[in-house]
Amino acid sequence: MARRQVVITGLGIVAPQFRSIGELWDGLVSSVTAVRPYDGNGLISLAAPAAFDGTIGEFESQDTAQQKVIRKNLKVMSREIQMAVAASCRALSCADIQIGQFPSERTGISFGSDYILTTADDVIDAVRACTNETGFDYSQWGCSGIAKMQPLWQLKYLPNMPASHIAILNDFHGPSNSMTLREASVGAVIGESVKMIADGRADIMVTGTTGSRLHPFKLLHAVQQEELSQTACRPFDLRRDGTILGEGAGAIILEEREHAEKRGATIWAEVVCGAYRARCCPARYNKNNADSRTDNRYEAVRSVLETVLRQSGTSPENIGHINAHGLGSKTADKAEAAAIHDVFGQRQKPVPVTALKGTFGNLGAGSGMIELIAGILALKNGSLFPAVNYGQADAECPLNVVTDTATPAGNHFIKIAFNARGQASALLLRRIETTNKK
Repeated sequence: MARRQVVITGLGIVAPQFRSIGELWDGLVSSVTAVRPYDGNGLISLAAPAAFDGTIGEFESQDTAQQKVIRKNLKVMSREIQMAVAASCRALSCADIQIGQFPSERTGISFGSDYILTTADDVIDAVRACTNETGFDYSQWGCSGIAKMQPLWQLKYLPNMPASHIAILNDFHGPSNSMTLREASVGAVIGESVKMIADGRADIMVTGTTGSRLHPFKLLHAVQQEELSQTACRPFDLRRDGTILGEGAGAIILEEREHAEKRGATIWAEVVCGAYRARCCPARYNKNNADSRTDNRYEAVRSVLETVLRQSGTSPENIGHINAHGLGSKTADKAEAAAIHDVFGQRQKPVPVTALKGTFGNLGAGSGMIELIAGILALKNGSLFPAVNYGQADAECPLNVVTDTATPAGNHFIKIAFNARGQASALLLRRIETTNKK
């Protein structure tokens, strides 16, 4: 029996600066950036909040009954969950899929996220109820504190709730899964979805990622633990000094190819294969003078790149471009660049490399899917976009970073994603020549 091909028939984003995939593409080719100074002292810069205000119109739902359910459930959705649901609604609309159109048990969901934290607003009244002149009294929490908490407050922050809300809103009864792998989530959720379709367990999978690094508590964690820039994210550039934080969500509709063609769907690309690797032991490098080839991230990225090429039988020469993670930090970029160079360095022509975090920063789990969608748009349009803020090559990052809009996108590209803990994924996508009716 021939393997069931898996294609992409819908795209949806909630991103800083850009409200639609059309706006995203126009912004990429124009080198628009969403990064702004955070305060007058120039201590840190952040990406602008996602172009999303949480009102019913932002979900772009055309179904009246669905709109009522969304309004009712907004109070039990954190911002990350709201963005996930909105991106999925937009992707389903792009794919021209309506509620009840297909058997509900044949449509599933796989969604990735960061850890989702409560906000101070949810707990402030409860904390005050347990606070006296000597400080916080833990013994009062069981009676005075909990009584001030909203009964369903925990539902706002469970990482499986994006998939849950999407299933409820669309009456999807198929396979459902949730993963919390931060930036590496994109490869894991797409890999899960492709397997469900390839194995015949589903015909359609709603797949996405969501994240926010702008939450006050997460921002505090990042300031304490990560390399952050005061001005701009410059992936692979000699001047790079850290990443920029932002928020966003992206979703795609994965569909069995014959199923998509029978209904006349627009096919954006095919997911050929994917790979995931975890190298989670303590890092074996010195932060200030790292040998990139002893960095766990190097090992994980090189492994997933080699795996997707081997699984697909694709030569490095046939890869049109690489959509890199491009975090903008000294050590992460050096490790990723070394992995790309070691796998693709023998090509006759250097492989073009794009990176998007100069445009809108690190969105946590949301980054991977929006960056993947940008790569899909490049395939469809036939050309690449410049990497914002790249201007000075670094000998420690020997890559052919794209700086113009004339570089061809090719017919295949690889998306790389990884997190600080050494979890990495790679996805290989292929262009399919079809008439785009959108």
